[in-house]
Amino acid sequence: MDEKNSTSQRENLADQVMQNPQALAALQERLENVSRTPSSYIETLPKSVKRRINALKQLQVKCANIEAKFYEEVHELERKYAAFYQPYFNLRHEIVSGQVEPTDEECEWHSDSEEEEKLAEEVKNKATLDDKQEKVQDNQELVQEDSPKGIPDFWVTIFKNVDMLSDLIQEHDEPILKHLQDIRVKFSGPNEPMSFTLEFHFEANEYFSNSVLTKVYKMKSEPDHADPFSFEGPEIVDCEGCSIDWKKGKNVTIKTIKKKQKHKGRGTVRTITKQVPNDSFFNFFSPVKASGDGNTMDEDSELCLASDFEIGHFFRERIVPRAVLYFTGEAIEDDSFEETEEGEEEELEDDDDEVDSDNKV
Repeated sequence: MDEKNSTSQRENLADQVMQNPQALAALQERLENVSRTPSSYIETLPKSVKRRINALKQLQVKCANIEAKFYEEVHELERKYAAFYQPYFNLRHEIVSGQVEPTDEECEWHSDSEEEEKLAEEVKNKATLDDKQEKVQDNQELVQEDSPKGIPDFWVTIFKNVDMLSDLIQEHDEPILKHLQDIRVKFSGPNEPMSFTLEFHFEANEYFSNSVLTKVYKMKSEPDHADPFSFEGPEIVDCEGCSIDWKKGKNVTIKTIKKKQKHKGRGTVRTITKQVPNDSFFNFFSPVKASGDGNTMDEDSELCLASDFEIGHFFRERIVPRAVLYFTGEAIEDDSFEETEEGEEEELEDDDDEVDSDNKV
């Protein structure tokens, strides 16, 4: 009972100190003599203030839970609008694969370079003699007849244009990726755990019998009970690949090596063959599994998994929605500008400081 009264008296005294301007000034002077880290400042506060801070943290957890609900609804909106995008993605696939030839109206797109080419062509045509015009027309018709189907090497070109994807591609992968016809994103349905699936659609080929290779990315959109303040929205927590039905002798994810073995007793030497993993883009479909049993992963596995998550997110957010711009390189230029913009601002500010300094001199 005495201890309870003592505690109450100390809290009342602390409240009186906080309401006394002179006492607050003295406290401020004391704070100036301690380290200016947030935690050291909190430690100097009266217990009654710390108690109120705990109440604010409780409120912050509730806000994090509301934010989680917000992102769940965002996921539902993504799923809803994916259905609106899909007809245009289907038409993109049909044009790329040569199933559909777009109309002249659909092909109209005026860029500065095209205008210059058009003007140059008009000048050239005016200077061309009548008898040569017929020859040019015949050549154009011949070129049109020999025109390739659709847009050749569309997806493999995108992969080679994007650094994080080109790093995965080996020379032996390219002939296989030339058969890639489309990449699609499928979102998890209502009342299902949050996830998205990447579908890689291939035409019939000599390498494997699968028509579609899939990669599922599982997501979590709720604050961690142990660390709720780290929540910043949905995050990928695991992924699952698929089995590739390789045709005989076509599996590029393994290679056969020869090793010599010497018998300890007789001294004879024999050559054996052994299959070992081989670098390939198609290892993308056999990812490292996230540790769900509480065991700690080694550093290499963690880095590999983090890179895999980043690639999956990039396919979903950038590659699939803006494929043509990664094919032409325009989106890559935009990404590079976004990455360097902040650094350039800092350099410009430094330059301004130097100019001001020179002016003062």
